[in-house]
Amino acid sequence: MRKTILMLLGFLVLMAVSVPKAEAEEEQILAPDARSAILIEPTTLEVIFEKNADEKLAPASLTKIMTLILVYEALEKGLITKETYLTASESVRGIEGTKIYLEVGEKMKVEDLLKSVAIGSANDAAVVFAEALGGSVANFARMMNRKAENIGCKNTSFKNPNGLPAEGHYTTARDVALMASYLVNNYPDVLNYTKIYEDYVRENTEKRFWLVNTNKLVKFVEGVDGLKTGWTPEAGHCLCATMKKNGMRFIAVVMNCSNNERRNSEALQLLNYATSNYNVVPLFKKNEVVKTFEDVSFYPKYYNIVLTEDVNVLNRKGEPLKKVTTELNIDYDNLSYDNKKVGTMKVYYDGKLLKEVNLAVKEDLKRASYFNILCEVLKEIFLVASIKA
Repeated sequence: MRKTILMLLGFLVLMAVSVPKAEAEEEQILAPDARSAILIEPTTLEVIFEKNADEKLAPASLTKIMTLILVYEALEKGLITKETYLTASESVRGIEGTKIYLEVGEKMKVEDLLKSVAIGSANDAAVVFAEALGGSVANFARMMNRKAENIGCKNTSFKNPNGLPAEGHYTTARDVALMASYLVNNYPDVLNYTKIYEDYVRENTEKRFWLVNTNKLVKFVEGVDGLKTGWTPEAGHCLCATMKKNGMRFIAVVMNCSNNERRNSEALQLLNYATSNYNVVPLFKKNEVVKTFEDVSFYPKYYNIVLTEDVNVLNRKGEPLKKVTTELNIDYDNLSYDNKKVGTMKVYYDGKLLKEVNLAVKEDLKRASYFNILCEVLKEIFLVASIKA
């Protein structure tokens, strides 16, 4: 009997040691060539896979993800429009690497410069944006670093807007994924450019220039619509790729790969792994009503408090969802400010804080006049009287 028990215990120990988790076993073979890699879901910022994700590396043109963020931020603020013409300065003279061969004094529309950066990874176009928005490349780099810090990047230092080699210019796969997530979450219009495989600038001129996307996955893989490649001898072959499939988007970053083929195949391998093994489950939707108020001192007297963004959870396929609870914190003194932050909702998943979302008033609230308040009070009086009668 004792012998049987010992054999059984030995078998159980052997099983525990020799059968690792399936997902750990699967992930061991992901991104073998990349020096650093990460796979992320952008709406939750949940990391599915990572490899040396916090190692500081030269990013080459992955840098332009931050440049695009600042360009779109300027468009959002109305500092520029897509029809605005920007002028190339002396700084474009002699710029190395990929470029659209801007001449000193040449004027080009923001949209064409945007296409040149997003599709063709043009280093000279990035410098034109830097000088137009920052006054100088050095000041624009400071803006880039400040924005990177604001969105949670902890190991990034930019010295220029294009990623050409410079001392102290570095980032990490994790920070690139955060920047990419911020860009696609806040400015999805950029995907209308990064998904284009080929286009032209200077149309209908003798200097018509052919743009070819350096991200070949957008041409050959359905669902891939961005985002940015990079290469220098120091950085190796880098790629931040994003795919949308079955309503879900994932972002993969691979850095310092040995060649183009490996960076493409390893990024695609990561994206396919995510879409095959994970679901993005919506818990709450943007503009969903979380509370309704009635207050005759406002017009309209019925108004709704809504969420300002979606709340999703990343769930491995086949696994049950866990318990979701919420905690509302509403600032009742600020309810009269339309579409301004009036509180937060904390969402807990399996007892752990998943996300804290800002709340806003859906309606255009105004202070009701004394006449409107009197009318509402009289309505209530007559309603109560009619019920009693």
